[in-house]
Amino acid sequence: MQPTLQVMAPLLVLLAVGGCRREPDAGAAQKVALPEVAPNALRAPQDFAAIEAPAERSKALFLEASRVFLHPRCANCHPSGDVPLQGMNGQPHDPPVVRGPEDKGVVGMECTSCHQDRNLAHARVPGAPNWHLAPIEMAWVGKSPRHLCEQLKDPQRNGGKTLAQLVEHNAHDELVGWGWRPGWDREPAPGTQEQFGAIISAWVETGAECPNEEARP
Repeated sequence: MQPTLQVMAPLLVLLAVGGCRREPDAGAAQKVALPEVAPNALRAPQDFAAIEAPAERSKALFLEASRVFLHPRCANCHPSGDVPLQGMNGQPHDPPVVRGPEDKGVVGMECTSCHQDRNLAHARVPGAPNWHLAPIEMAWVGKSPRHLCEQLKDPQRNGGKTLAQLVEHNAHDELVGWGWRPGWDREPAPGTQEQFGAIISAWVETGAECPNEEARP
């Protein structure tokens, strides 16, 4: 016997509702779970504990780290061309200079001609030990966090560093640390170098996973 339309109607409604139902967006749920922070602050690694899956927690940790990597204090020294950038809008270096064969300028216009191992307050010239442009292989201006993540993990594009060396570099290198002590009236990178190093360490400990291409901090 064929079921009547009257009997089948509730079943069809249930099927239709079930067929359109979507699982909650995991990424959105994880974002909501994270505490709000000011633009100049960083979340601590323990703030990501609510994300139970280590791989997803690792991705979220890198997105947090990308707030520093992509901040002008860091990104200006990682241009996609041969000219360093300045300011919060990434304008070309003034006076005009180029990276040169060793990323330290050309003869007669080396970086150290103006930049010393510390900030010069009165001249408003920034400085830190070993002042230079990042190698072109480490260019990341305009790149997505995922691209940056894959770049950092690739020894052929990160100066031959292991993950442990990446943690050490970001947590203690003095030139990296300049991003939080830029001098004059420059906006520093979010948080502190110590906090940033802790995030990078937690990212590595959870598998050094890279976020999805569309993910943004």
